[in-house]
Amino acid sequence: MLSFIANWLRDLLTAWFQAWHVPLVFVDILAWIVGGVAILILVMVVALVFIYLERKISGYIQSRLGPERVGPWGIFQTAMDALKLLQKEDIVPAGADKILHTLGPIAFFVVGLLGYLVIPWEEGGTIARMVDAHVGVLYVLAFGSLSVIGILMGGWGSNNKWSLLGALRGAAQMISYEVPMLLAVVCVVLLAGSLSLSTIVDQQKTLGLLSWNLWRPWLWLPVILYLIAATAEVNRTPFDLPEAESELVAGYHTEYSGMKFAFFFLAEYGNFFLVGLIFSVLFLGGWSSPFGYPDPLRIPGVIWLLGKATVTVFFLMWVRWTLPRLRVDQLMSLCWKVLLPVGFLSLLIAGTAALYV
Repeated sequence: MLSFIANWLRDLLTAWFQAWHVPLVFVDILAWIVGGVAILILVMVVALVFIYLERKISGYIQSRLGPERVGPWGIFQTAMDALKLLQKEDIVPAGADKILHTLGPIAFFVVGLLGYLVIPWEEGGTIARMVDAHVGVLYVLAFGSLSVIGILMGGWGSNNKWSLLGALRGAAQMISYEVPMLLAVVCVVLLAGSLSLSTIVDQQKTLGLLSWNLWRPWLWLPVILYLIAATAEVNRTPFDLPEAESELVAGYHTEYSGMKFAFFFLAEYGNFFLVGLIFSVLFLGGWSSPFGYPDPLRIPGVIWLLGKATVTVFFLMWVRWTLPRLRVDQLMSLCWKVLLPVGFLSLLIAGTAALYV
């Protein structure tokens, strides 16, 4: 469905530009703009929905109701919070580096959006065919690493010790946990024989649910490894050390208000959903139907992908409100002493399976 709409718009614009003798390069530029706006809208909607969902989950686990005042069942609470942030004053601390303080949340937000460009939303490719997805795995991992820059800019530019400590914690945590996450993803790439996310999905679609990488015994360790490492990458409990309220006030968020704070918040939930999307593509068949290919129910692939990603996010939210926060030494010990050896073992098992299974 998405590919059909994108191709129809591209063909329509191409015909119109040719009739007016406009260079066709503007078709690609317009496609990028439309795709970027679509991603921006998606991330904003995702943030609104998931913040409400997480509040309800936390309320259920803590034996309370969660938001219920604004609108039926409190469904407008998140929208009202967003409106409140829009109206808040933008405060820059005295002595802060104004340029870095401003660019930090923007950089963090923009880098978070870039990962969505190579996600295969349905059969036929990515959003508006904006990015060559033949190296989609490499692209996602590379841009995921750049999130550290926005965090460090925000922490350093705030001229606040708690912000700086939170930013340094976040940078150390994200760089460390990228290694086991990379090993988990490489296991899937070895078996697929391709860095293309579309190819990885295509290899899981034939028998539906039975074809998913989730059920392959030699990928069970990478599944666990990816979920743990990706949770740490997006600073979710029990790995939310950069924002530990009892130690660092609010970490690198401390000196932010208004829309700058909203950018950080949107980016965090956008990255959270991106983790669910990538997990769905790597292990749950992506856009393919669990009932086989072609889908007997004729449900658009994008619906299946969004549903799988939402279930993954729901599971990680449940983990957040179940487990306590780790200490910093426990966080690093888990990464370098446990997950890294498990990652190399997983790589050995996956390589053996790729050769002999």
